[in-house]
Amino acid sequence: MTLDLVVRNVRLAEDISAPVDIAVKAGMITAVSAGIASEAPVIDGEGGLLIRGFADSHLHLDKACILDRCANPEGTLKGAIGAVSRAKAGFTPEDLYERGARVLRKAIAQGTTLIRTQVEIDPVIGLMGFEAVRQLKKDFAWALDLEICVFPQEGLTNLPGTDALLLRALDAGAEVLGGCPYTDTNPKAQIDWLFRIAHAYDVDLDFHLDFDLDTSWRHLDEVARQTIRHGMQGRVTVGHVTKLSALPPAQLAESIALMKDAGIALTVLPATDLFIMGRDHDHLIPRGVAPAHRFACEGVCCTVATNNVLNPFTPYGDCSLTRMANLYANVAQLGAEADLAQCFAMVSTEPFRLLGREARIMPGTAADFVLLPAASPAAAVAEIERPLWGMKAGKITFEQPRARLFAPA
Repeated sequence: MTLDLVVRNVRLAEDISAPVDIAVKAGMITAVSAGIASEAPVIDGEGGLLIRGFADSHLHLDKACILDRCANPEGTLKGAIGAVSRAKAGFTPEDLYERGARVLRKAIAQGTTLIRTQVEIDPVIGLMGFEAVRQLKKDFAWALDLEICVFPQEGLTNLPGTDALLLRALDAGAEVLGGCPYTDTNPKAQIDWLFRIAHAYDVDLDFHLDFDLDTSWRHLDEVARQTIRHGMQGRVTVGHVTKLSALPPAQLAESIALMKDAGIALTVLPATDLFIMGRDHDHLIPRGVAPAHRFACEGVCCTVATNNVLNPFTPYGDCSLTRMANLYANVAQLGAEADLAQCFAMVSTEPFRLLGREARIMPGTAADFVLLPAASPAAAVAEIERPLWGMKAGKITFEQPRARLFAPA
């Protein structure tokens, strides 16, 4: 067979012991083995780590990059929601598209090839954000896959007309339905409606959930109950769930068992959770980041994601998922090689699993790659390595050469 390309001398995350070559034909992988014989053009991986790419399982494109028009001086969740709510009235289709494109360009250069983006739907913004993101999905398909989750950030039952707008978005192609019970005047009614509609449309659910540190109540139990009742095990994700960080060991173990039994995935958003939580403390400020590694060790699908970029929820961000994994490792006080490798999995293989995509590099799959100058997944997290280049369907999508140092003679 005449090949289009051979990527030589790369190490795969599942087995870093020996370098292999990857044969590519018509945008697909045809072989993975050592010493592939071919006269095709070659890309030398120089012993680097080759992965399918990073996957961001929770990223808000529609409200990114708006610090120039709104702020959150108190740094609270209420302040962030209010600031964005006021700013939304001034959003335009062109504005939404350009800000989203700015974030996607950052993400591509950081090696992200798969994103689930959360898009707000309500009577103020209507379907404007959804339409802008749907166009972004088409225009950036050359570099990444974008999955759209529509959700009611400011409530469902308390904002008449939101339900109809969500249904219109699902009819127009939104792939996932999201929820935010803690902003609703009737949280249980919102959860009921979301499960009923998700079942009717056969779509997955992704909740913003329990985003505070008060352990006297939570919505996780109702979400788990409804997940089992509707037979949606493996199709429900909960994000933030910062309450889990405040649980003593026995209650945490019960929560792990609950989510495992219900087949619910957990997404942790360390940059936002660290910025928002504990604002009512003036010392010994709690981290407020759910211990995802504890859940992952018990078989729960766990991911670490970006959430927000340069807005009142998170006034920073460069879309680097290795940086986010490193941040999580710092917060969770993880340093062993196996633990750092698990953090790497939470921004690579696990979000691919969550979004129902293949993360392994093997014959018969698309030639979608990202090369990291790292000796191992653990090293990539420890050193916050930036990728050198990426490829989709056998075509280079970005590159950023290694730094050159100019020492004196």
